[in-house]
Amino acid sequence: MTAEPVTRHERKERTRRALLDAALGLLADRGFASLSLREVTKVAGIVPTAFYRHFASMDELGVALVEESMRTLRDMIRSVRRGRNASGDMIRESVRTLYEQVRAHENHFRFLVRERYGGGGAVSRAVAVELKLFSSELAVDLARLDFLREWSTEDLHMMAELIVTAMQATVLDLLEARPRDAGTDERIVRTAEKRLRLIALGVPSWRSRT
Repeated sequence: MTAEPVTRHERKERTRRALLDAALGLLADRGFASLSLREVTKVAGIVPTAFYRHFASMDELGVALVEESMRTLRDMIRSVRRGRNASGDMIRESVRTLYEQVRAHENHFRFLVRERYGGGGAVSRAVAVELKLFSSELAVDLARLDFLREWSTEDLHMMAELIVTAMQATVLDLLEARPRDAGTDERIVRTAEKRLRLIALGVPSWRSRT
């Protein structure tokens, strides 16, 4: 049997994928601003001029990395939230999903954390936009819960932002975990669950004071 010929579109997608992977690998221990087009194309195995067939600039490549890094997590957390009646414990399932995603894609999350807190320019703004989108989607889902139906939009968004901030803290804990073993991971996961449960427990008290 002979392999089917690779189409022009497939070749283009493979090269684009190679550029994204090369950039992500180089970003394992430094910020995006220090990355050069030449070193990315060298690792990807293409000539520098070919870069512009896929991205208009290095910033565009960085934004694509941000979108890719967040997309899978948003999709998976969304599926947990929408399946809350079947799962039984939305907090536990959400934390477990976050944990699995961080451990499976550490370079993506390290890149996001570094650019969120120490980056600048278009890439940092893209991280902020993605987190805002994540928070807004969560606020919409919270509004569907019976005990939150009477909450104002402002309060729902505030609660969603608290949850997203707690999740960011968990990501940072996992990336900086020492020692790197199952016991440490389990302690981080338990702490993450407690953070979210404390937020949830504060809901009735907050409502009674407004």
